[in-house]
Amino acid sequence: MHTEPFLVEGVSVQTFSLPEASARICDDVSSGKAFSVFTLNLDHIVKLRRDGAFRAAYERARIVLADGFPIVLSGLLQRRRVQRTTGADLIEPLCAEASRRDLPILLFGSTFDTLTAAARYLKAREPNLTIAGVYAPEHGLDVLSDQAAEGMDFIRNSGAGICFVALGAPKQEIFSDRCAQEMEGISFICIGAGLDFLAGQQRRAPEFFQKTGLEWLWRVLNNPRRLARRYLECLFVFPGVLLDGLARR
Repeated sequence: MHTEPFLVEGVSVQTFSLPEASARICDDVSSGKAFSVFTLNLDHIVKLRRDGAFRAAYERARIVLADGFPIVLSGLLQRRRVQRTTGADLIEPLCAEASRRDLPILLFGSTFDTLTAAARYLKAREPNLTIAGVYAPEHGLDVLSDQAAEGMDFIRNSGAGICFVALGAPKQEIFSDRCAQEMEGISFICIGAGLDFLAGQQRRAPEFFQKTGLEWLWRVLNNPRRLARRYLECLFVFPGVLLDGLARR
């Protein structure tokens, strides 16, 4: 098994463990760089094929990790040592590393209640963690709007080195990419529903479903009306991802 990045749908996916990813992100922040961190899954692949702005954001991302069993399996087929890492998985290890290095964090997206509850949770786990602020934009944020620009100003002036972005794909990735191009010294970590899990607003799949690659099934069973079509589209791209991984073996 190798540790070099591997390709999925033209996207370079890193094989960092959670501690390695956390250390690498903090190293790059400390060097004054601004960049984005994404986690690739089948739903993102569906969107990459349709959305040019989403594709461009992925091409500029500094770190992309494998979110979802199919992406991990593609890596294994390419003889890579890779573990599944969702945006939610990144939050606590990265906050622990940020606390050790005295790097302030900021929570952006979701709702104000969720952000404040998640901030309390993180502060309880890491008392030395500096939370530079929270910012909950209006629902339906247009990432090219004046309101998005106001949010960017808030981030820029907060003093944060790490910004967790919880807007859902592809909005959070496109917003993070825009921020990374216009700011310095801040990393933008796209985390989906990660803060909702910490705040207790949503329940994450039990560990069995996470470890067996069936977290998607848990989500569909709990919200079939919203997610059934999404995962049906994912099912159609799944064989192509595996065949591509096998061809690159």
